[in-house]
Amino acid sequence: MPILSAANWGGQGLHPRGNFEGFNQAASDQKWLEVHGLEHWTHFYTDYGLGLQKRFFGHFLKGEDTRWEKQPKVLLQVRHPGERFVERHESEWPLGRTRWTRFYLNFADQTLGSEPANAKENISYKGFGDGITFISPPLEEETEITGPSAAKLFVSSETQDADIFLVLRVFSPDMKEVSFRGALDPQTPVAQGWLRASHRKLDPRRSLPHRPYHTHDERQPLSPGEAYELDVEIWPTCIVVPAGYRIALSVRGKDYVYPGGEAQALPNMGRPFTGVGPFRHEDPRDRPASVFGGKVTLHSGPGREAYVIIPIIPLK
Repeated sequence: MPILSAANWGGQGLHPRGNFEGFNQAASDQKWLEVHGLEHWTHFYTDYGLGLQKRFFGHFLKGEDTRWEKQPKVLLQVRHPGERFVERHESEWPLGRTRWTRFYLNFADQTLGSEPANAKENISYKGFGDGITFISPPLEEETEITGPSAAKLFVSSETQDADIFLVLRVFSPDMKEVSFRGALDPQTPVAQGWLRASHRKLDPRRSLPHRPYHTHDERQPLSPGEAYELDVEIWPTCIVVPAGYRIALSVRGKDYVYPGGEAQALPNMGRPFTGVGPFRHEDPRDRPASVFGGKVTLHSGPGREAYVIIPIIPLK
């Protein structure tokens, strides 16, 4: 069955899960992946997207000569700050030349670095709080990040569970956050990831360092105060980060909130957007304070190296 999977970099929280996983797991040899930015209707529902769809359907359904046989397996609109996109063709996903690079969380100065801590450290935040942001030094050269990311964390909680919200972020030299026009929310961060600690169980046959797969087939409560190893997935993203900018990882107890203020939601979605569109995690029936509101502590040190794996793409 021929497949054309069209994804949006800014659709985190809903569609990209099916786009990227569907493309990778589909058994068909006739499969293509396209990834664009902005709202869906800006690119995929206008000339660029309609042209791609007509070539795909014309080839497979109407027998037309659309030159689809020359279509690259992966078509990326590579993002740059300022809503600038550069089209690039690739042959696989994730990209085969990816350098999976570890950035270690240093608790003493809340930085991201190239070396792990050499002594035991811990740092705490409120279970429903803004958490902690770890920031890299300014990048020495332009750096492309394209693909999925993942974090290795060692976490304890005062209660029997904890919800971990991760946000991969980029800041300009004057420390203004780089956000994007997402599929819904106009202030979407670079990438996000989520994990409920009691769902930390991994599928060892499918998990990779940069892509943990969780089974979600049993709940494993925490013993208060005991540290547990968590592998937290961060959904795929793409951005070319200019030299002098900084990469950051926020570990939070609640949804990301864009620091520049709220944005008007679409008419049928009610409340203003704050950076995650309509995909909020705040219902007390799902997150009772007695279970998720306690203090959460991150641990690091020898044998407990806390880090985030980021997909760095070298030039072709």
